[in-house]
Amino acid sequence: MAQGKTNAMRILDSKKISYELITYDSQDGKIDGVSVAEKIDRDPKTVYKTLVAYGNSKQVYVFIIPVEDELDLKKAAKAAGEKKVEMIPVKDIQKLTGYIRGGCSPVGMKKQYPAFIAIQALKLDRIIVSGGKIGLQMEMNPHDLIQAIQGKEADLCKIV
Repeated sequence: MAQGKTNAMRILDSKKISYELITYDSQDGKIDGVSVAEKIDRDPKTVYKTLVAYGNSKQVYVFIIPVEDELDLKKAAKAAGEKKVEMIPVKDIQKLTGYIRGGCSPVGMKKQYPAFIAIQALKLDRIIVSGGKIGLQMEMNPHDLIQAIQGKEADLCKIV
């Protein structure tokens, strides 16, 4: 399914970080994280989505959280050292990251933005993130992901 390598895969390869590719059929248009977790038959607690936000300073930030969870904007702002953060409009995702909605990988964006990964990821042996295009996921060690994106762990999710 994957023709050639995505930026995300090339970067992980260059850093000698191991990952496993997982593909899924996106023909039905269901590309939200929970649907993807179902399609690849994995626990949604192990499948992570990549969210992009602006801080008050206009700095772009990346937040990686479980697909079932919601980003707590106050916690995200605190992690980023901003007064406030807000999600970027979907129409701006590709311009800022080089990826489209549903295929936005935390690895290999146009620029290396400050990135934060939800603390619960570090309790897992493996997590799954987008491989850089719709229909493609990468399973990897969360510590390796942090290393690849020079990320930091943070408390990011709303408590429900």
